[in-house]
Parts: sequence; C-alpha cells; structure tokens
Amino acid sequence: MLPTELLKFNVKAGIVLPARLKPTPSNLQLAESLIATFEAHIGKRRFELDEALQPFEKNVPSVKVPRGLAHLLTQTAEFEAGGDTEPAAVRQRVFALAQGGPPSRHRTARILDQAARELGPTVSPADVLSALYADLPDQQTLVAFDPPTPTELIQRFDLAQVQGQLYRAYSLIITARRNEPARYKQLLKYTKFFGLMLTVEGDAGIGFTLTMDGPSSLFGSTTRYGLAMAKFLPALLHVTKWDLTAQVKPRHELAWVDKADQEWMLQLTSEDGYVSHYKPPEEHDSALEAGFTERFAKLSTDWTLEREVDLVPVPGGVILPDFRLVKGEQSVLVEIVGYWRPEYLRKKFELLRRSGRTDVIVCVSERLNLEKAGVDPRDFGDRVVWFKGVLGPKDVLAVAERMTTTG
Repeated sequence: MLPTELLKFNVKAGIVLPARLKPTPSNLQLAESLIATFEAHIGKRRFELDEALQPFEKNVPSVKVPRGLAHLLTQTAEFEAGGDTEPAAVRQRVFALAQGGPPSRHRTARILDQAARELGPTVSPADVLSALYADLPDQQTLVAFDPPTPTELIQRFDLAQVQGQLYRAYSLIITARRNEPARYKQLLKYTKFFGLMLTVEGDAGIGFTLTMDGPSSLFGSTTRYGLAMAKFLPALLHVTKWDLTAQVKPRHELAWVDKADQEWMLQLTSEDGYVSHYKPPEEHDSALEAGFTERFAKLSTDWTLEREVDLVPVPGGVILPDFRLVKGEQSVLVEIVGYWRPEYLRKKFELLRRSGRTDVIVCVSERLNLEKAGVDPRDFGDRVVWFKGVLGPKDVLAVAERMTTTG
C-alpha cells in the first residue's frame, strides 16, 4: 500500500488514470538497486537505511517513484529494537539515576555504568547507551527482508497506485463472468475477511454483478472501508474475467484538481495486466472435491464434469456450487457438504432452500451432525446423495440421470 502523497495519477473527463511504471531497463535497474540497498542494510539502523536511500531521489523526474518503491520494500522488511535489553526499562532506570544533578560527561558515564550494573551482569554501559532509544523508528534495526524481484516490485508499485484510489471509493461494482469455483470462492472469502458489504445480482447469461458499498455511504468521510476495498483488490486479480467500476471522491486538496468535480470514476478490467501478490487459490477446496474429480475422470460416461460454475444469487447471500455436470444441453449443479461447523451447515442449507433451485444435487456426509445443526436434508427430496468416507461419482450420476429424465 502507498500513502496518498506517493500516488501518481491523472484525471481525464472524470476518469482516474493511475500511473504505471514500465519495466524499462532504467526502471528495472532502479528497482534492483533499491532492493540491493535494503539487503546491504540488514543488521543496521533504520536511519542508516534512510540515508542510503536519499541519493535515489536526486535527478529524477518524480521523487514519488523511488520513494514509492522504497515504501513498498519496507512492507517486506522487519524492523526491531536492537539488543536484548528492553528500551523502556533502560530509560526508566537511566532517567531515575539522572535526577537531581547537573549534566556532565563524567556524570553521564557514571550513570550509564551504574544502570548497566543494575540491569544485569551481562549488560555493559555501551549496551545501555545503544538501547536507550532503540525502539524509536529511526533507531530500530533491519532484522529481516524478503526481497521481491525487480519485476515484482514494479508490479507491486502499479497495483499500489490503483489501491490508493480505492481509499476514497464511494462504491465498487464488479461484473464477474464464468470462472473456476476456487477463484469465486477466494473472491467471496476476501469480501468477508475485509468486512465488505456485498450484494450479488445477475445470471450466467449477462454476468454477475457484485456491488460493495464504500466509506462515503457507510462511514462518512473515513477511509476505513476504502482501505478494505484496496486490500481486497489483489484477490480480484485471481478471477480470470471481470470488469470493475468504482466511484471515487475527488482529491480537492490537490491544486490541479477541478474544484467543480463531484466524483471521479475508476475503471479496470481483467485485461489490464495487473498482477496479484496474494497466493493463488488451490484448484480444489478440499480433499473431498479432489477425490471426487479423480474418481470421475476414471469413469466412462457421457457426462462432463465442469469446475467453471456460476454464482447463484440468493436473497441474503450467494451460492457457489462445487461442480456442474453437463451432457449435451442438459446440466445439473453439484454441491458437496462435507465436514463443517453447525453454524455453517445452518446457513448452507438455508441458502440452498431459499434459492428455490431444483437443479442442485446436494451431497451430504453421513458423518455430519445435522440434528445438532437443526437442518433437514429431506427438504431436497430425491436430490440428496448420502456418502460416508468418499463420494462416489456413480451415485451422483444416477441422480443426475433421474433429474434430467424426469425434469
């Protein structure tokens, strides 16, 4: 993430255009040199690192580029107060000893020596002096650094420019096309993780629209929700087909911004080439799904098992079935309910019931304590497939055949 003062962007006809850093030889060299500077300062104080970074800001078109790249590198670095002595304890002891006398070099040395003796047999006066302010930001020591490649750093810079615009977002509207369930599931997981308010509309024909309210509608002028949107953006990049539109509050504090602007628009698509630094989702969410896929692949059948399943909007939530079975123009959805907490089971079955969908096969593990969860799979009639250790594809196909023949 980047602070507001390090954002680079233009505005044309009300459209915000975040700056992008091309991977030119000079930019890659800049990124490589900054990374090397951080690596060379492991074990040194932060003020020493800051001094070493200053030359990079000279004779450049914009100091926002080297400062922004360095700021992103600090987010992969770990700084700690140096030494084994707690700085707060050292200050308390030294300040107590320093009361009631005029300052002098001799007296300072005597206080440091006495404080060292009181703090422990292995503590020296030099340790006391070193630890006195070691917890202040510029005195902390760079103890660990996870270096990206120069290309990765430039990609992070580009993404951070977009994330910075979402700090002041009014709303975020995403149109998502058909994707792998693991991609959708990660997307929905992150909306919950970051506390985003989400509504889902649409269908497979026109696409699914995910609308999220922003800070202006929920929290006034605060950017807490906008920050959550910004952190959510890298998860969206793992979804293969999408469009994004955000309403952004104009930055009237900037002299070049037209004070008459009431709102700006930020527009992105999956074709823009931004790269996520979040870990890609696993192909399967569970061993149950992976095992079912493997066993299905060994069958000789006219049915095809698809992982690309559409969202199913439901009042108060959304359903994302695990699989789709397709044969010609016929298709059914498959939802596997394995090993989950009672709260999850209640919500899962309530959403399935509320959806009104009659084309969903519900596969339920006999190991689940459904009575404790207060749910009754009999609501789904003969569309329920019970299983014990593993889910048999033949059992699911038998239900699919019956549903499509009688439906």
